[in-house]
Amino acid sequence: MRCLGIDYGTKRVGLAHGDEIGVATPLPALIDPDPAVRWVKLGELIKQRRITDLVLGYPYNMDGSVGFKAKEVDAFAAKLKAAHGLPVHLVDETLTSYAAESTIAKKSRRDVRDSGLVDSRAACLILQDYLDQKIPPTIPGVE
Repeated sequence: MRCLGIDYGTKRVGLAHGDEIGVATPLPALIDPDPAVRWVKLGELIKQRRITDLVLGYPYNMDGSVGFKAKEVDAFAAKLKAAHGLPVHLVDETLTSYAAESTIAKKSRRDVRDSGLVDSRAACLILQDYLDQKIPPTIPGVE
């Protein structure tokens, strides 16, 4: 199992990698201003890392409902599945960007926003949530 965590955005796409070890690691975000270039680079990364599962953050509203942004993610998920034939797992991304941003010093947040650092840290949180559900941690001696 080789998973790619994705925090989809119209300007930046945050990325993270994880496998059967169960640890998500952030990757450089796709930040090219041209969405077509981001799409090509994403496809190259999927092939290069021999990804078997795509884990996509799903933006529920705070009340649990689905809004406009979720419809964009649905379309992106369908495009991913059609292009790569891989399973696409949707994971609730509520507050992941907020949590990722809180790991960066307040005075630096504005400087790193365009770099995609926050987006990839959010992708890492999304993927880690998926991996924790898929591969629950084990405690030696406890069944």
